[in-house]
Amino acid sequence: MKAVELKDVVKKFGNFKALDGINLLIEKGESVALLGPNGAGKTTIVKLISGLLKPTKGEVKVFGEIPWKNYEVRRMMGIVSHNTFLYDDLTAYENLQFYCKLYDTDESKIDELLEFFGLKGRKHDLVRNFSRGMKQRLSIARAILHDPPLLILDEPTTGLDIEGRRELMEYVAKVGRKKTVIFTTHNVKEAEEICDKVAIICNGKLIHFGEIESDLENVYLRVVGYEGT
Repeated sequence: MKAVELKDVVKKFGNFKALDGINLLIEKGESVALLGPNGAGKTTIVKLISGLLKPTKGEVKVFGEIPWKNYEVRRMMGIVSHNTFLYDDLTAYENLQFYCKLYDTDESKIDELLEFFGLKGRKHDLVRNFSRGMKQRLSIARAILHDPPLLILDEPTTGLDIEGRRELMEYVAKVGRKKTVIFTTHNVKEAEEICDKVAIICNGKLIHFGEIESDLENVYLRVVGYEGT
């Protein structure tokens, strides 16, 4: 069984075709970077995989199930995106406690994660008083709290300081070989650091998929047509 399968996927928003015939297979345990210009379709792919959208045409499966139809397969994902999915009127600890109950997870992991992401000293503070970077750290802790087999990281280092970025990359490097990771980023160096493969999206099409090479930046510039400009 593949971890993720997209077959002939088309996604339209009105007359705009965000994705145009995407075919992508991700094996269990692979770490795949999604690269592409702004508006290329990366976040649309992530939303389809996570079950937040359904395709206009084609087929999307995660661990053999259709994610927008199957709640149980969505529980097998940990998602970090621009939306932190946190509650401002709860404390850091209460936010993670809520997700522990949602995912039927042991609360003993909460303090360990708060300490790992440098938030243990603020565990009883309301999230509304956190900086953007602190909220992002907490959202990463939320995403990995239930030890999901699939991590979807949609530009997760946005808003993180140097220390927060290092902690995230350390965690992904540590557990990534045991999980399937989908990582969208504009930072080629980040992709090289934690991913095995790269999928390059441009104008809603998959224009390159394969092992990450040492000259990934040049590969990217060439396939999207920026080389020599």
